[in-house]
Amino acid sequence: YRRLIIEDTGGCMSKVIIQECKDYVLQDIMEKINDGIDKLGGWDLFVKPGDTVLLKANLIGPKTSDTAAVTHSEFVRAITKILKGRGCTVWIGDSSGGAIAGIAPTAQSFKVSGYEKVANEEGALIKNFDKEGVVEVEPKGKFKEKMFLAKPLFEADVVINLPKLKTHSANVYTGAVKNLFGCIPGLRKATYHKMAPDKEDFGDIIADIHQATKFSLHIMDSITSMEGEGPTAGSVYKSNKILISTDPLALDAVALNMLGLTVDDVPIIIAAKKRNLGQWNLEDIIIEGDYDSIPKLNNFKLPKVLKSSKQKSNKAVVKVIDFFKTVPEIDTNKCKKCNMCVESCPMQAIDRATKKIDYSKCIECMCCHELCLHKAVRLKKNNIIADVIARLSLR
Repeated sequence: YRRLIIEDTGGCMSKVIIQECKDYVLQDIMEKINDGIDKLGGWDLFVKPGDTVLLKANLIGPKTSDTAAVTHSEFVRAITKILKGRGCTVWIGDSSGGAIAGIAPTAQSFKVSGYEKVANEEGALIKNFDKEGVVEVEPKGKFKEKMFLAKPLFEADVVINLPKLKTHSANVYTGAVKNLFGCIPGLRKATYHKMAPDKEDFGDIIADIHQATKFSLHIMDSITSMEGEGPTAGSVYKSNKILISTDPLALDAVALNMLGLTVDDVPIIIAAKKRNLGQWNLEDIIIEGDYDSIPKLNNFKLPKVLKSSKQKSNKAVVKVIDFFKTVPEIDTNKCKKCNMCVESCPMQAIDRATKKIDYSKCIECMCCHELCLHKAVRLKKNNIIADVIARLSLR
């Protein structure tokens, strides 16, 4: 029964719980999550004693929890303690993006984020998706190439998604739907960026992952969020929220509304909408918890990629929009020569010695910007005129 409630929410009412939580005090998080789960029917609907529960966090890379780049370790600890208290075995798993010296940095990420410490102290097990083996699944979308997902997703009795609310310099936003891209182990993620450079097509691959897996719950850490040029190089924003749902698309639709956006502003989520992975229409989403309507996150900084796309609908500046193309550029003064950008680029567009980007090959997947640990990859306009216009538009 607990599995059936999440298999087809398209066309039905979905529920999203929004809880106010101002800090990462353990008891406060546990109380807010337990109260939210009660409003979805209670923990007994999702887990039972003896279950093995996999917590799929957002562990994009070796970043500390206070950067808002990863699901906060104390958030992971709170849910681990709740589940251990209910007699469950808890696994904490993910696969980080990118590569350092040809090796995915997931093991290092578990240490730096604090997850390894949480697991040791709370009696949970770390599941590094890069080392646990894979299961072949059949994609149901337009791309028919074999897809291999981390084996723990299929070995656990229950899988819970723990996304982080963040902006994304290439894809506008990353949340519950996008977080499942980490189910693809190791360096193969770059293959999918190359296969689907179009953002909606890339969203179709993410939709394939959702349809191949069974996530019972989605619990978003938005106590702190990332604004600006996320998902790693943005700034911390205190949003003080926890969002909970059985429907990842409904959760993202609500989170986006908090930012003043819609699902249609995020191309990678449009495929989830088209394939009925959940509810996207706010009129068909019930809001409960500490709010009965969707709160707004005031003065939240959105990424530059969205600014350009939104201006396209403004007739007064439509002739100027073509100048606002943004591309990545490596700042050699900040570069530490770890070569993560070089080895993570699916098109091999970055010269290892000079760090110059061959823009004739670049597909603007922004992997280099997303995965640089030193904020050495900046986003720049293609020409000086565009930069001047952009600066004037901000006044």
